[in-house]
Amino acid sequence: MEHSFLSACVLLLLVLDPFGSLPIYVSVLGGVAPERRRAIALREAVIAFAVLLGFMFAGQGFLSLMRLSERSLEVAGGVILLIIAIRMIFAGGAEVYASEGGREPLIFPLAVPLLAGPSAMATVLLLASRQPERMWQWVGALTVAMALSGAVLLAADRIRRWLGASMVAAIEKLMGLVLTAVAVEMILAGLKRYFFEP
Repeated sequence: MEHSFLSACVLLLLVLDPFGSLPIYVSVLGGVAPERRRAIALREAVIAFAVLLGFMFAGQGFLSLMRLSERSLEVAGGVILLIIAIRMIFAGGAEVYASEGGREPLIFPLAVPLLAGPSAMATVLLLASRQPERMWQWVGALTVAMALSGAVLLAADRIRRWLGASMVAAIEKLMGLVLTAVAVEMILAGLKRYFFEP
């Protein structure tokens, strides 16, 4: 499954799922002083970006070390995306992560796994391993997607007030539906390459 810069941006934005992260973000930071929330959101977005950037550049070496093929990674990444998408459609995510009880979160759970989760890691690994000659386009796509996700988290309280909880949930389910189609396409592409390409 070949990607353009724009399709990579959209895919990464769907995988990062900033609107689906809003209830978790609000829940985790519920006991943190309001003036600290924006700084925490910015810090966690930067940490998540660094983690995914590391996976992107170390992806080919990781595949070689583990003796994994791009086909298996494509199918595995599609399966992970499909599971994430199904959870986005049929279940809320806020209950997955316990509240930090007033303590400021560091790395867990906002940076990893909320933003830089298994699906995001598999996606950047796949992009980098399939077309390594376009690495800087993938870095740009990740930068754009993470910047948009960070902006959504920075404005989390305002967005929830403007749209309401039901509209945020509807947007998450719509993103989950699109991500389901992307995941199925990734699985089919990986199977096609495995069975019909040398």
